[in-house]
Amino acid sequence: MAAEPHAPDRETVHEQPVDGFGTVRILPLDPRADLDVVHGWVSGERASFWGMNGMTRQQVGEIYAHMDTLDTHHAFLLVKDGEPAALLQTYEPEADRVSECYPVEPGDLGVHLLLAPAGPGGARPGWTSGLLTAVVAYVFTVLGRRRIVVDPDERNTKATARFLRQGFVPGPAVVLPEIDLPDVYLPEKRARLAFLDRERAVGN
Repeated sequence: MAAEPHAPDRETVHEQPVDGFGTVRILPLDPRADLDVVHGWVSGERASFWGMNGMTRQQVGEIYAHMDTLDTHHAFLLVKDGEPAALLQTYEPEADRVSECYPVEPGDLGVHLLLAPAGPGGARPGWTSGLLTAVVAYVFTVLGRRRIVVDPDERNTKATARFLRQGFVPGPAVVLPEIDLPDVYLPEKRARLAFLDRERAVGN
């Protein structure tokens, strides 16, 4: 695919025109080139459920540099009509703490999505739906996966509601155990799982 104007040296892994919304491109995250943008998104209070609230620029950079070395976890920048719009993370559930909380099936892929802050205009109707449309198409069409798994914090009712509007089916409430490794620490997290299989997505 063609290189994205926002990051001319990177190949777009997926491009999705979304009716009434715009064109969404998914690019591999560059831990250095995208650090200013990503740190501004993940470190603020509005992103407290993301788990990086209050982290320094260096700490965020180290986390994504480490992720860039993994085969099981990946980060992407979503760009809408040439402008950074969201941070996408995908992961293999069997290599993640979520595997301790539900029976992982072949073809599952975990997804985390953090939207860029709204601009001066405030509310952005259709924004989440448009970006998720591109993510869902990428996972099912490009990656050939069978099911998407999400695990938003159970207190983040807005995120859960957005996923359900997109066709996800609610799953159980679970407690994701803490992880304490040299490169990353993740505290215990109470989450609400939700699932979207390929057949349901196509049907919608």
